[in-house]
Amino acid sequence: MNQNNQDLGKLVLRLSLGLLVLLHGVAKITGGIDFITQVVQGAGLPGVLAYGVYIGEVVAPVLVILGLHARIGAAVIAFNMLVAIFLVHSAELFALSQTGGWALELQGMFLFGAIAVALLGPGNFSVNKK
Repeated sequence: MNQNNQDLGKLVLRLSLGLLVLLHGVAKITGGIDFITQVVQGAGLPGVLAYGVYIGEVVAPVLVILGLHARIGAAVIAFNMLVAIFLVHSAELFALSQTGGWALELQGMFLFGAIAVALLGPGNFSVNKK
């Protein structure tokens, strides 16, 4: 596979991950984070930590989309997904959906897609061009 195809694949991965996670961030901006604050406090953590969702679902996806420190942005998204799985979805970790898929398909795709971007880097079609 030539380098342009690899860079194009990295771009597709970055854009799909970044845009799809960013949509969740936009929903938090427009709808608030009261639910997240309650979940964080319910876990015995300070409610102010809920504001970290804006970093994980707005700032980090923008970095990934642009390819500006995309590895860092992707690592933040991966961490954000681990926190979300632990705080909200841990009961579904080993569950299947009604259609037979993993109950955490979306969270898993975000987590493993972010890990892939963190490992692969952004490619040449990025602000950093690395």
